[in-house]
Amino acid sequence: MNNRRLVDPELAALIALMPAMEFTADGVAAVREQMLVRRAAVPVPQGLPVSMETRTVEGPPGAAAVRLTVYRPTEATGARPAVYHIHGGGYVLGDSAMMEPKHRPLAVELGCVIVSVDHRLSPETAHPGPLEDCYAGLKWLHAHAAELGVDPGRIGVMGESAGGGLAAALALYARDRGEAPLAFQHLIFPMLDDRTCTRPDPHPFVGDYVWNRAQNLFGWTSLLGQAPGGEDVPHYAAPARAPDLAGLPPTFISVGALDLFLEEDMEYARRLTRAGVPVELHVYPGAYHGFSGAVEARVTRQSERDSLEALRRAMHG
Repeated sequence: MNNRRLVDPELAALIALMPAMEFTADGVAAVREQMLVRRAAVPVPQGLPVSMETRTVEGPPGAAAVRLTVYRPTEATGARPAVYHIHGGGYVLGDSAMMEPKHRPLAVELGCVIVSVDHRLSPETAHPGPLEDCYAGLKWLHAHAAELGVDPGRIGVMGESAGGGLAAALALYARDRGEAPLAFQHLIFPMLDDRTCTRPDPHPFVGDYVWNRAQNLFGWTSLLGQAPGGEDVPHYAAPARAPDLAGLPPTFISVGALDLFLEEDMEYARRLTRAGVPVELHVYPGAYHGFSGAVEARVTRQSERDSLEALRRAMHG
């Protein structure tokens, strides 16, 4: 670790408290259990004017049903915008429940419906299973927009880390299939490019904290069902490989300057601009992967404000 001097001082203290996570085929179940224990300690805001319900909807052809969690502000009137959210976890961890402490207040703050999807995890399910789950949920949201009080012209997709990668892939799916259009994509330190695992000249100052190169290799190998970096990896699995980004919705991307995904996220933003897609890109100095939910610090507060205001503009103009 040669970049400790570059870490934001307010974020540095948390590094020693980060749990060790063994990412192997045998160890991933234990990591999932650790996440459940840590999640139980996070308080869920109570007393907010928001309802929460679980829907089980038809899954992809030949696959099981998909579970969605729907948050709706109870005091909002008229057709509301919606955020279709995909959780993170390196393609191998997580579920929609982990986001409840954030989704409840966000739905109230923005006066929007939030629909959070539980997709299948890897390595148990490789691509395209997780993405097809996400697409099935998005199609359900569009089909039931009137029932949910949602304006179908103001549905956007959001995700963090691997959820950001799936969100970007879903935006490509939605564009190409033409069945469930998206008004925006909101990508928080998204995991977009399997080739980061095999790059011959890796960035020397990123990927030391929270999500490192070994974990990235495991995540991509699990999703792809094969070694990453090959010529045959489909761009719906790794959105950075998409040959054409034209026609994608306005895009927000944020990433820490010490995040392993820094260069792939910046490159994706650059390519989007060259395809004529409106892009808002934020790079936060001294910040590692997952910093936005890590600790109360100036840089986390700034990233949360930037994200909130971008969502507000995307949904309400």
